[in-house]
Amino acid sequence: MTTATLPRAIRTPALRRALIGGAHRVIAGRDGLNRINVFPVADGDTGNNLAFTMGSVLSGALSRRAAGVGELLRRVGEDAVDGGRGNSGAILAQFLTGVASDLGDRIAVAPARLAQAVQAGARAAREAVAEPREGTMLSVIAAFAESLEASEDVRDPRAWFGVALERARRALAHTPQQLPVLLKAGVVDAGAQGFVHLLEGIGAVLGGESVPLEVAVPALAPEHLHADDALAAADPAHRWCSECLISGSDLHPAAVREAVAALGASCIVVAGSTTRMRLHAHIASPQALFEVAARFGQVESTKADDMQAQARSAAGAGAVAIVTDSSADLPEGLAEALHLHVVPLRLNFGEQDYLDKVGMTPAQFYARLRQSDVLPRTSQPAPGDFRRQFDFLLAHHPAVVYIGVARAVSGTIQSAETAAQRVDPARTFIVDSANAAGGQALLAIAAAEAAREGAGAAAIVARLEALRPRTLTWAMTRDLTMPVRGGRLPAWSKTVVELLGLVPIARVKPDGKLGVVGGLFGRQRLVERFASYIARRLPAGARWRLIVGHCDAAGEGAELLQALRERLPCIESWLVETGPAIGAHAGPGTLVVSAQPVEN
Repeated sequence: MTTATLPRAIRTPALRRALIGGAHRVIAGRDGLNRINVFPVADGDTGNNLAFTMGSVLSGALSRRAAGVGELLRRVGEDAVDGGRGNSGAILAQFLTGVASDLGDRIAVAPARLAQAVQAGARAAREAVAEPREGTMLSVIAAFAESLEASEDVRDPRAWFGVALERARRALAHTPQQLPVLLKAGVVDAGAQGFVHLLEGIGAVLGGESVPLEVAVPALAPEHLHADDALAAADPAHRWCSECLISGSDLHPAAVREAVAALGASCIVVAGSTTRMRLHAHIASPQALFEVAARFGQVESTKADDMQAQARSAAGAGAVAIVTDSSADLPEGLAEALHLHVVPLRLNFGEQDYLDKVGMTPAQFYARLRQSDVLPRTSQPAPGDFRRQFDFLLAHHPAVVYIGVARAVSGTIQSAETAAQRVDPARTFIVDSANAAGGQALLAIAAAEAAREGAGAAAIVARLEALRPRTLTWAMTRDLTMPVRGGRLPAWSKTVVELLGLVPIARVKPDGKLGVVGGLFGRQRLVERFASYIARRLPAGARWRLIVGHCDAAGEGAELLQALRERLPCIESWLVETGPAIGAHAGPGTLVVSAQPVEN
């Protein structure tokens, strides 16, 4: 079709093709966007966030026909809100939602009317941000919208669009003059560049060209990529990039923004409609954000990304990335020191959901457990939680190795495998720890150390497979109340154990299941005898790494650790508070010991 015969009205099939081209262009430019991401935090994920957002639109609204332009854009906006990720994804979602809202249910749209809708979308995007900054995506969206001529006599949509696209490019080039951190790093704003990628893909299709999937990745020196160490470290007061969806019947975005701002959050974006919105903010406590959101409607799809961990990962690209889940009881500070990434399990008390060890610490969990009449439940992370983590890490690392809680006791491994298949199965390695708690943590630590030494993914997996059967975990509990309340043991077992004066000892078996393997009679010197029980069952002649976990029993945990140190040649040993993966089933007072031989 020649330029002269192009219809003046923009119809659904043409708009759908153009948006598909724009979405593909954004996704193709993902790596380059990650590399220039220095604002608001140099966490290297803007490309992933925009790619995930547009991927949700591609697999949703753009994968099927619509009756009209209005219906298509409404679906695009809804999918962008539901699948939006990060600050940039939320802003883009609100822009698209604003365009759709202004157009209504039109079957086709004249260029002049579309220009008005784009201007409405630009206003909506700016209003969604609590503290708008010039030099960001907002500036480029505004420049594009202002330059899109609202003329009734558009004969050449390609030229009409091209003028505004060129203005957006100039606005993008100007972003370093508006934000000093961009000027210092020698880059343009990553979110703004992503929006220009979207426009360039749309423009290519309008011009009858094939969609340009190849996008040059900027070659940046490391000192330019993360020029501001303070920025790269991420402000501890706003460490967590947190998001959720809120649904209800009469939501008020301004009220939500005001309530979240009162928490001291930054980078607040509220995108969506009066019935469904995405809330994004950088905050110290993700759970505080989710609790505020719950005052306005039903909260779902909660997530919290550690921007400090992301910044370290982006700055230290090259080594294999190691991931575990929050079932692993990692000693404090080791995840940061070893660049270990942790995907949180979901924790539920009644109707209230938490992200394990992020939204609720183990100490808070046990305090709630002692007071609550409702038994807690844990559930595996959704595949999307793993997919988001894997996607980000593979943008910066050659491969990812995930060490998961035992397949025999949780569906967490299956979630990770589902995500790996959708991301990059050739570079994502899933390892069943056949363990939990300290045992899983010891395996993750060994993997992270191997990665730090420069080992490849295959070598790391081989090391884990060799260590797995030699990494042993035992648990002892005096009180069977929790297992009985939860239906994991019959009520009579508690009575029998108490009558016999028996304290059961369980062990993680080779298949990953926890089973009772013995017991101690009487309550005298119980911790000391438990230490002796373990020491007798560990192979002689080895040196050991130990993790002693306690379920709200720090004093006895420290006593047990000392007793084990006296009986075993320990190279390293740690005391940790065991999380809900064990505590929700075994209850307070449980002690857990994990041991791993140290290779000479």
